[in-house]
Amino acid sequence: MELQIELRTGGMLITKTRVLLASLTAIMAVVFSASSAIAAEEVHAVVIVGAGMSGISAANKLSEAGIENILILEATNRIGGRIQKMNFAGLSVEIGASWVEGVGGPRLNPIWDMVNRLKLTTFYSNYDNISSNAYKQKGGLYEKSEAQNAFYAAQELSEFIKNVSKYLKAHRQDDISILASQRLKNQVPSTPLDMAIDYIAYDYEFSEPPRVTSLKNSIPLHTFSKFGEDAYFVADPKGYESVVYFVAKQFLTTNESGEITDPRLLFNKVVNEISYTKNGVTVKTEDGSVYRAEYVMVSASIGVLQSGLINFKPDLPPWKILAIYQFDMAVYTKIFLKFPDKFWPTGNGTEFFFYAHEKRGYYTIWQQLEEEYPGANFLLVTVTDDESRRIEQQPDSDTKAEIMGVLRAMFGKNISEATDVLVPRWWSDKFYRGSYSNWPIGVSRLEYDRIRAPVGRVYFTGEHTSEYFNGYVHGAYLAGIDSAKMLIRCVKHGDCCYSIPPEGS
Repeated sequence: MELQIELRTGGMLITKTRVLLASLTAIMAVVFSASSAIAAEEVHAVVIVGAGMSGISAANKLSEAGIENILILEATNRIGGRIQKMNFAGLSVEIGASWVEGVGGPRLNPIWDMVNRLKLTTFYSNYDNISSNAYKQKGGLYEKSEAQNAFYAAQELSEFIKNVSKYLKAHRQDDISILASQRLKNQVPSTPLDMAIDYIAYDYEFSEPPRVTSLKNSIPLHTFSKFGEDAYFVADPKGYESVVYFVAKQFLTTNESGEITDPRLLFNKVVNEISYTKNGVTVKTEDGSVYRAEYVMVSASIGVLQSGLINFKPDLPPWKILAIYQFDMAVYTKIFLKFPDKFWPTGNGTEFFFYAHEKRGYYTIWQQLEEEYPGANFLLVTVTDDESRRIEQQPDSDTKAEIMGVLRAMFGKNISEATDVLVPRWWSDKFYRGSYSNWPIGVSRLEYDRIRAPVGRVYFTGEHTSEYFNGYVHGAYLAGIDSAKMLIRCVKHGDCCYSIPPEGS
């Protein structure tokens, strides 16, 4: 309308039109400014940064304690964090966490309990026959006896390593790496076969090699000793993320369709600044929004904390920064492939097979998914650490070509070409910066305690803060509960002290 008047009447009304537009702009600015001021005046009890398992678990525990004036700020458009399903060739696959690890032991794994209550489809992962499925670098299977003897030797070495770890703990000795314990027995894997078996034992679990991983804090694994040594692969159209929704729906409102509609959960809110004083916290996001609270609970990954995505004002104290920077964010990449037909063995004892290459970790561990996805002709190959980072930085076409080279070495030159490939990129994603934490050599229990410790009104949670189960989904869930309990003690009982003993105490 204003444009039409301006064109008909010429220059005289142009000024009036501009004045009117300027007035409207000023009024709108006042309205938006007033709305922002109102939003800024609302003070939440707790702002939770991140809606992964830890953040949701912490929020649920706070709600159970009557602290319901919470606000969850999630950087992406979904909840679940590093538990994420994705459509691949028409089927739902898990590009993040896939297994419930720690089943069949003296204690019930809380995630296994949820999975069963939700009736998610799972499959027992049986590695017992993997020694029969060992492929040479230049083709063909290893003789069964040769592969079995290599596995027996690796098992003996594993028992020796466990005993070294127990000795170090019992005698309060300094930590060493898993590799150092192998050197004590003068049995460092060096052949392609031995390196592949060693990779399956350690890199496949921790996503980092034995030269990096702490012995005392990783061997034996508390997950297996507390919850059991069985692992189940989740392959359900509803997704593994259903366990996060299960926890979320215990305190967040939903509509009739079961979708979360609670206004206390906001998506696409990228937190880039947290200011804290003795009186409260202010949280800012990339879109310019400002939120005030009494406390903040940060559930971002250790990789994100190391990246500087979130700016703390004032800076976190040196002891906190050093503790965060010393820990590792590992990378675990599951690459899915679809083929027009099957050229690999199927049936009992064939699910897992491996490729022994002179380069450690070069497309080593494979899984055929015929039981999980019947008729889909899916293969899954896992890479970790430096190989993950290398692959994330190259085109998927290059990765596919490398993989086809490996498969042709194992199964012959006339196999079918993959029609689809899916390469997740957790390390490159600024909201994650990796897959899960790993406890490296050089980080003591004292320093780990500092990772978990709050700084004033700023609290921290995440699988990396789980004292015994870092790197696992149940670790994330239990860490959320533990961090929430610390905050509840402070809010409800005034017990806000969290003592950090001095170094060497």
